[in-house]
Amino acid sequence: MIIVKRAFIVFLSLSILSIPAMGMSSGPGYENSDGDPTAKYGCSCHNNGAASTRAVVMVTGVPVMYELGESYQMTIKVADSLTLSGGDGNTEGGFLMTSDGVGEFSWPENEDIRVADGAPLDISHSEVDSDGIWEITWTAPSNDTGPIHFWLAGNSVNGDGAPGDEDWWNILSFTINAPETIQSGDSGATLETRTVSVGDYDTLFVVEESDAQREAERQEALSHRVFSQGNLFFWTSLTALLIGALVQREILERKYDDGPEYLAMELAYPQAIVRGLLSATSFLVAIRWASSETPIYFPPPAVVEEGTKVTDLTVFLTGCAFLTSALFAYGVYRTILAARTDPEIKDRL
Repeated sequence: MIIVKRAFIVFLSLSILSIPAMGMSSGPGYENSDGDPTAKYGCSCHNNGAASTRAVVMVTGVPVMYELGESYQMTIKVADSLTLSGGDGNTEGGFLMTSDGVGEFSWPENEDIRVADGAPLDISHSEVDSDGIWEITWTAPSNDTGPIHFWLAGNSVNGDGAPGDEDWWNILSFTINAPETIQSGDSGATLETRTVSVGDYDTLFVVEESDAQREAERQEALSHRVFSQGNLFFWTSLTALLIGALVQREILERKYDDGPEYLAMELAYPQAIVRGLLSATSFLVAIRWASSETPIYFPPPAVVEEGTKVTDLTVFLTGCAFLTSALFAYGVYRTILAARTDPEIKDRL
């Protein structure tokens, strides 16, 4: 009998000691094993009692300021940041949320949510959720109680039914301001709802690219650079050839004393005026485009569907406008030379 009693005591002791090691799939209690509020101090059984940035805890639909008696729809999300960033991590989650008894929580019947164990004004998951998302409603108190503080403890687990080193948890805290603490005229954005979260930013938002992705981006950047440099060389060469041809003509005319043909004054004046006006207009347009901060796209974004690829032609068109102005100015110079040329016999007939 003594052996049986001792064996029963040992078995009972082991059973009691193993209770904290069993996963609370129906939601955590109000206090952890250290006697502290779980929502404020976290879980003491998962991940050896240490918080982890691998657990991303997020709430959307949080108002900046509450109105008395107003109800607010919120969405709780708890997830492994590695899973969110496309990796192979935990997919199940749970939570415990408290507002220190201020306001009232409610939820749809199809949500796996229950009143928290030991805290009738707090809420927790009732079953481990496969996607870690819960929809809740929080109704503000009917009296102004000042700013209201919330705490949300969430854990992302691997689903093996027991706490372990691969289960991550984290704590999110936020505050909703009291009524009339923010004036509606201050900023419309401050009165809208917001999303608050805590977790590993780098793991969640900075996804490491694969070698194939990096190579594809390198090839795309190379093609754009070749295209841009090719256009630059083409138009630069064309401009250089055009200007070179004009300079060559001027040199040859002076060498062989072969200037432009005679142009009568009654024709030279209107021609010079028109070319001068066109040169001045092109120059002003070029200056305006060069000083403007608004790029010139083709096709214009206003006439194409959103997402359609457009080309920035600002530099190209500005350069063309300067070149056109210079060519018209050169035309004025040629008109003056033609008007000063001595008429020949054929010009007098």
